[in-house]
Amino acid sequence: MLLDTHVKTIDGQVKTLQSFGAKAFLLVNTASECGYTPQYDGLEKLYEKYKAKGLVVVGFPSNDFGAQEPGSEAEIAKFCKVRYGVTFPLSAKVVVKGASKDKLFELLTKDSGEVKWNFTKFLVDGKGTILKRFEPSVEPLAAELTQAVDGALK
Repeated sequence: MLLDTHVKTIDGQVKTLQSFGAKAFLLVNTASECGYTPQYDGLEKLYEKYKAKGLVVVGFPSNDFGAQEPGSEAEIAKFCKVRYGVTFPLSAKVVVKGASKDKLFELLTKDSGEVKWNFTKFLVDGKGTILKRFEPSVEPLAAELTQAVDGALK
């Protein structure tokens, strides 16, 4: 099941998604040197707006596209905190496409196809059902995304 999938956090802890205790998740593959990197700001604002209602945003740094996440976990964590004030959980670096992709991304992309670029977003409910996939061009605070989050949290 999706929520039982193990996630290694950026600080080395191993958790299941279920252990975050969320009503809904926004799972996003991220990168620090991408044209979409400023979306970290919107992701943090979305998290701040909805975390009390049960949304957990989780960033999954990945170096799969154009080597745009070359740093170590410590460098990524510092970059996200200092540059964008990120307080939402981040995982250790993961592979999100291809034969050796992370188990979570195997499950997330099973029906919708491979992740094509950084900042692809998956909205998942508290039961582990994938509700919607948003491609990188959809900003975190876009109406279509926030409306989907509102629906997931009802």
